[in-house]
Amino acid sequence: MNKSKLAVGLLVVGSLTVVFGTVLVFVGPIIIDNQIVKNLVIDPKNEMSYTMWKDVPVPFFMTVYFFNVLNPTEVLAGEKPMVEQRGPYVYRKRIQKQNITFHPNHTVSYLEYRSYFFEPSMSVGNESDVVTIPNMLVLGAAVMMENLPFAVRLMISTTFKTFKEGPFLTKSVGKLMWGYDSKLVDFLNKWLPGMLPSTGKFGLFAEFNNSNTGLFTIHTGEDDIRLIHKVDSWNGMTKLTNWKTPQCNMINGTAGQMWPPFMTKESTLPFYSPDACRSLELVYQREGIMEGIPLYRYVAPKTLFANGSDYAPNEGFCPCRQSGLLNVSSCRSNSPVFISHPHFYNADPVLLDYVQGLQPTEDQHGLFIDIHPETGVPLNVSIRLQLNLYMKKVSGITETGKISEVMMPMMWFEENGYIDGEILTTFHTNLVLLPKVMVYMQYCFIVLGLATILGVVLLHYRKKIRCERTVIQDTNGRA
Repeated sequence: MNKSKLAVGLLVVGSLTVVFGTVLVFVGPIIIDNQIVKNLVIDPKNEMSYTMWKDVPVPFFMTVYFFNVLNPTEVLAGEKPMVEQRGPYVYRKRIQKQNITFHPNHTVSYLEYRSYFFEPSMSVGNESDVVTIPNMLVLGAAVMMENLPFAVRLMISTTFKTFKEGPFLTKSVGKLMWGYDSKLVDFLNKWLPGMLPSTGKFGLFAEFNNSNTGLFTIHTGEDDIRLIHKVDSWNGMTKLTNWKTPQCNMINGTAGQMWPPFMTKESTLPFYSPDACRSLELVYQREGIMEGIPLYRYVAPKTLFANGSDYAPNEGFCPCRQSGLLNVSSCRSNSPVFISHPHFYNADPVLLDYVQGLQPTEDQHGLFIDIHPETGVPLNVSIRLQLNLYMKKVSGITETGKISEVMMPMMWFEENGYIDGEILTTFHTNLVLLPKVMVYMQYCFIVLGLATILGVVLLHYRKKIRCERTVIQDTNGRA
């Protein structure tokens, strides 16, 4: 009797265990997703995700390469420019959000400040290294002024000579990056205020260091996790005014640091870049794994910087030149500056014919972002962009000599960061290891329950066999 009760009890326990494991198979993913949503909402209570969003505690670097012009005299005579890549010059980038203000409509505003610190141990060379690049103040201004009356152009050329500004600069990396004193800059800021993007020293990144990227207002995801990190406005604007079409003026996606969770291979990575003055969008390329964490890699499509002729939606970013170039003059004081991928990767091959010394490859010059699809958190980021100056001979401005029309690469930079150390360990434990444990538990419960039921059935069957044999033996004995 006791054995029968035990068997019934084990059968009930086994059945309940199977049912519990089966329920977990369906309910487990929902529980995990709910935990992801709960932990990702931008809220100071979510310590890990809020810290990652607020201070970006992971290593982040900006790596810079200059294109040193080897034949400036020959370029002025109309020959093809020959460049030599110099670098890398590596800077540790610190990002910190300030003036964080939460709003009742489930958005949050902030100013994100960035500062750069030179890392000699990671660099090839030093900031004191001297390189020669085109002088944007001269050659850029020449193109800007080419439609002015001839007499005005002569006056501009005389001004350049007065301040001893030539067509090429030979200066240290540090000065080219963060600024140098220029009497011409002081003159222009005094008599033509607003012509230059900065009022102090003139440098390629002078306005970037110790500055903010503008006032972002983004969704916290509290009311709808699908909106988390998406930009609601930038500097109070919900659309831009730099470009020619409503589509090109749209502020799409996030601020470029995190994305909404539960991504699929059909998802894209849209984000707004104040430095590029427009929204950008990356597309899925492949799956991968980083330190045991599954990821999706997203890359720039060939259409990203395509001109309006090759890709009609980009017509609003024109006036365009060859595909692979983004004209950012409209947000750079009308200076003839263009952005591209480094070494004109994914650009019209004709651009490589104008300059000697460029060798584009996807590994070294393509940009990518590796995303953990379940959370929308970047694991590894490498954004690579090149700064180019459109140069040509302008009559009346003798500093331009006989320069052939050319898109001249000046430098390219890579902003890269990756999750590492304690953050990576915590991320792996909470978002990879624990969900795996739950999955294993589901099947362990099912297997354990089935084994218990099978064991009870086998014991019952064996007992039944014994009883039948005993009855047969008793019958034979009586016979």
